[in-house]
Amino acid sequence: MKICLTCSHGGHLTEILQLMDAFEGNDIFFITYEGARSSELTRKYTMKNLGKKPLRFLLSVPKVFGILLREKPDIIISTGSEIAIPVFYAAKVLRIKTMFIESLCRVEEPSLTGKVLYPVSDVFLVQWKQLLFKFGRKAQYWGNVL
Repeated sequence: MKICLTCSHGGHLTEILQLMDAFEGNDIFFITYEGARSSELTRKYTMKNLGKKPLRFLLSVPKVFGILLREKPDIIISTGSEIAIPVFYAAKVLRIKTMFIESLCRVEEPSLTGKVLYPVSDVFLVQWKQLLFKFGRKAQYWGNVL
């Protein structure tokens, strides 16, 4: 299976790297931000931090489509940050399955990224049971990444 892992280059990347044993034996690549931590990844596509810059966000969309059309992943998995937004919405258009894992630090309140991606996620996981009530019926709790 070909898996695309997309997240920001800080704590979200740390969380997804804790899951690497689960992806063993699969063809994996990353879509993430440029940074010291992401420079250690072997197979990756990087872009500048989208942050709250609408123009940079819009300019990322063609790049994301190009990556997904070239790589043709079976599934996209994310632990968050705004980089996942254009990736998941492009995946929806391209009919690629998606899985979002709400960040471990989100104990009481959902992240903005989680709220935006909930409608387009095929599988939506939270790492704290109390967050199940903050999302809809699609949200699931399977434990946490620690």
